[in-house]
Amino acid sequence: MKIGLISFHSFAQPGGVKNHILGLHKQFKKMGIESKIIAPRRKLRENYGKDVILLGTSFPMNFHGTQSDFCINFNAPAIDRVLKAEKFDVLHYHNLGFPSSFQLLEKSKGLNILTFHADTKGSKFVKRFPELIYLLKKITQWKISGIIGVANLNIEFFKNYKGPKIVIPNGIDLTEFNPQVPQIKKFQDGKINILFTGRIEERKGLIYLLKAYKSLPQSDIRLIIVGEGKLKEDCETWAKENNLENVHFEGQASQKKLPSYFTTADIFVSPAIHGESFGIVLVEAMASGTPVVAFANQGYKNLLAGTKAQDFLAPPKNHKMLAEKIETLIENKSLRQEMGEWGTREAQKYSWEKIAQEVLEFYQLCQSQKEKKKKTIFPLKEMNRILLEIDKILEKKIVDKKDILNWKKDILGWLKKIRLYP
Repeated sequence: MKIGLISFHSFAQPGGVKNHILGLHKQFKKMGIESKIIAPRRKLRENYGKDVILLGTSFPMNFHGTQSDFCINFNAPAIDRVLKAEKFDVLHYHNLGFPSSFQLLEKSKGLNILTFHADTKGSKFVKRFPELIYLLKKITQWKISGIIGVANLNIEFFKNYKGPKIVIPNGIDLTEFNPQVPQIKKFQDGKINILFTGRIEERKGLIYLLKAYKSLPQSDIRLIIVGEGKLKEDCETWAKENNLENVHFEGQASQKKLPSYFTTADIFVSPAIHGESFGIVLVEAMASGTPVVAFANQGYKNLLAGTKAQDFLAPPKNHKMLAEKIETLIENKSLRQEMGEWGTREAQKYSWEKIAQEVLEFYQLCQSQKEKKKKTIFPLKEMNRILLEIDKILEKKIVDKKDILNWKKDILGWLKKIRLYP
């Protein structure tokens, strides 16, 4: 079996979907299963090694407080060349990128599996443009052989889909994230370390953690912030203007160094206000033996429901209650130790060994179902209309950066016309 893991998100920046794909690919290799990753290019010079095929182009777009990707293949014949050369048995899509997913699915002859990572319930964009929901559901009926959700809320979005569906959560590499990872020496001075990791953008809610930190006695604590994003400068300015002490903006950490930040921390806090369908960053902290505090967005609530850690969730944007949850752990060392040990045990169920095996078993189920089931045909008239519109725009020659910008304007104009972009 040969598997193509398809990302519609750029690999030029960190992200949960990227980490999921890399983790699954790594585990498949350990199991002796051949797989390659297909990802769009964001920059002119990108190289992620022989196992990552750069196909198509990604443009950054801001949706509902977070950065997303608008992904398309300029060179449609390149899709044919890649699929013919690689001979994938399974194409495993992670979310559906528009319009790139149309272009790939049109050419695909193998098993098409979708893992859906997005929290559509928490998206104002999706509510504003119901046409997008209609389009996604039509795509799945057209050629998707089975759907995986990383949480129940992802599967609920496809409740009318008649094919195989299953919840398989995100995985974690327990050889990377565990309590034995060496700590960062410069932060080992007796202060209680509070950690934030993630993109510094509206959706991740760092400003609420800064407000919570302000209300805490700061002489014996430290806030470590790992990540980059368009709101970083604003957050740095806010911290300075409010005279916050011991706040360290560390920038983006490499994947190799990131586990050390988790073991260095005494408390991990994720103040994401919405849009989290799972919560892999919480599991990484738990696996490292670090107790977690977070906002109760839908994904985090589902992950921690019925566990000890649900008591450390605060209502989104309520920085006062977030501070109370953090303070409870600051003042009680034995409770920090208890929650850390619980988290280490709980994280074992998310090992990539278990997750990858479940994915492989789902492939087999979908293949057997596909052989029995008649194809559900996407409305040809509608499909042809969309592909013809894409082809017209792609006919324009792309010579330099100015042409790319003009091309992007044409695409966005077309999306506005069919009401898929505000």
